[in-house]
Parts: sequence; structure tokens; C-alpha cells
Amino acid sequence: MNYIEVDLKVDPEFSEILMAELGEAGFESFVETDEGLLAYIQEADFDEDNLNEITTKYQDLATIAATWKSLERRNWNEEWEKSYEPIEVGDQIRVRATFHEPDPAFKYDLLIQPKMSFGTGHHETTWLVMNEQLSLPHEGLSVMDVGCGTGILAVLASKLGAANLLGFDIDEWAVENTRENFAMNNLSATADVFQGTITEVPAGQIFGGILANINRNILLSEIPKYVQHLSQGGWLVTSGFYETDQADIEQCSAESGLKKLRSNTRNQWATVVFEKL
Repeated sequence: MNYIEVDLKVDPEFSEILMAELGEAGFESFVETDEGLLAYIQEADFDEDNLNEITTKYQDLATIAATWKSLERRNWNEEWEKSYEPIEVGDQIRVRATFHEPDPAFKYDLLIQPKMSFGTGHHETTWLVMNEQLSLPHEGLSVMDVGCGTGILAVLASKLGAANLLGFDIDEWAVENTRENFAMNNLSATADVFQGTITEVPAGQIFGGILANINRNILLSEIPKYVQHLSQGGWLVTSGFYETDQADIEQCSAESGLKKLRSNTRNQWATVVFEKL
């Protein structure tokens, strides 16, 4: 399976807006550059006309130049090794690749083998969710990671004391990458991952915590399903959407029997934490 790499030359202040738009259009991962943004989508899902519509929408506000090429799978690790840098969340979490040395100053050292998966830690929403996890109870819980990407959120859940992990993603690369990252981090939790969606999680399987860093449309469609798998008093962390969409997420969650605990934003991206009443 090949991916398309779109190289967008644009003022950095518009990168976040374009990521939101491209995320809605099926793009799965992003790398911010000095000149703008690199965006990645499966070749079968790429629509050049759709890309042109998105860039044209902002042409009056910023100069945007977009080029694209097919990126073969075997090139991805090499590209990441050139550009991947460790991510720090506060003074407790450090996400690093295998080719970086550990830093004992951080309590939680997370290893990742970056591939063509969303969730390397560089995106604002991944950072936001990890930051919220630090103040949520994990000890002894079963935790579900919806659209797991690299599985990095589930890895942190294990390090915070979760006893059981379930991750899933529709992308086969993400599932493969999550399994590799689970193995590299020597998880103490029982962990499983599969390719699919929430509809394939067995009815009656209950979790004390659910991590859902996806996008607005999927969240609005699936939050009621997450609630069915959430224990009384359990928590749900939602992210992957722009702060302008936060009100819609909160309304859907309230209608599904969830109470808002808190929210946070970072560079116009948002995360909201809920509790099941």
C-alpha cells in the first residue's frame, strides 16, 4: 500500500487550519516544516480535486503552493529518522524513537518506532491527550484506545497503571505499528490490538477509560457507542478536533449521558474530558 505525500508551502500560521481541513478529507498524518506542512494520505483515498478545493478556499488569506508525490512504504522509516525529534509533555513524559538516548529526568519514557501513523506525539491533539492522562486514574483499569495510530496513548496508559489495553484502527499500518510499539515498551498490561472499528468491540466489554483522538465527524457518530462500553464513573478523553467544533462534541456527549470534567486547547486544537454519570 502506497501513500501520497502532499507538500504544502504556506505561512506556518495557516498550518493548523489546513491540518484540520485535510484531516476531515482523510489525511492521516502531518509533519510541520519550516516552509509549511507535509500531509499523508493513502493513495486510494487521494482526490486531487478535493485538495485543490481546500487550498483554493484559503488563497485569499495566504499564498499556498501544493505539490504531491507517491511515497513508497519502504521510504518512510528513513524519512522519519532524518526528521523525528523527541517530544516532551511537561516535565514527566518524553516520547522518543529507538535511535534517541533515554533521559532519566522524565518519569515516563515512551519508545516509538515512527511509521505512517497518526499519533507520533508531534501533533497538538496527541500532546493534549497525554497531558490529560497524567491527571486521570488509570491504576488497574481496562482502557480502550480508539483509532490508536501508533498506540502511544495506550502505552502511556499502561505506564500509568492500566491493567488491560484494547486498541484498534482502520489502517493496517497503524495496527502493525501499534503492535511493534507495545512490544518495544515491555508493557505490564495485557494488550490487544485489531484492525477495525468500535462496532467490532464485543457488546458487554466494559472499560474504565476510553481515549478517542480521532476527528469531529467520527466522534459525533460514535460517542454514543463509546458510552455503551464505559463503566459508571469511567472517563472519556476526546480530541482530534478544532476548538470551533468543541460545542458540538460537548452537546453530543451530554445527550449521551456524559458530564464534562474539563477541556483544554493548544494552538486552536481542543480536547475535552468527560465522565459517565
